[in-house]
Amino acid sequence: MTWRPRLLPTAIAVMASLLLAKLPGLLAGMPESVPEFELVAAAHAGGTEAPADATANAASAAPQPERQAERAILESLRARRAELDAREQALATRELVLQAAERRLAERVEEIAALQRQLEAASQARSEREEAGWRQLVKLYEGMRPRDAATIFDELDMPVLVEVVDRMREAKAAPVLGAMRPERARLLTAELARRRARVAD
Repeated sequence: MTWRPRLLPTAIAVMASLLLAKLPGLLAGMPESVPEFELVAAAHAGGTEAPADATANAASAAPQPERQAERAILESLRARRAELDAREQALATRELVLQAAERRLAERVEEIAALQRQLEAASQARSEREEAGWRQLVKLYEGMRPRDAATIFDELDMPVLVEVVDRMREAKAAPVLGAMRPERARLLTAELARRRARVAD
């Protein structure tokens, strides 16, 4: 039986010899600053870094339920605060308006009171002047003789006659009434009685 060399071991041996022959050149062409294990680590790091960043970005982009609830509460509180501030501002404005209205009302009341005092003073002065005028007439008629005064009283208007005789002293008025016409004296007496009844009421 003839010995035949096996092809597979022969091919492996040839390839091993070629590899050993070219190994110094291959090693010389590779950069010394980048070891092989660093290249492998960089490759693994580069492959895993991007998915990690994407996951972190996705996690940060999607808000958590707690943050959403906190944001909703804060927005509600801000809205409530704005509403309270607006209401407080409206109340302050209304208070200023009421104060201004009260001041104007107080000023108006004071003006009316001052005007009333002026009117009362003017009325008092007019009454005093009128009374002084009546007193002068009364003094004039009291100084006359009763018959002469009675002649004038018979012709005076009844309102004027009542004002004069009502202010006369009884001792001076009685002789004048006795000298007047009886009908005229009777009418004068009735008017004087009604006048004094109104004053007494």
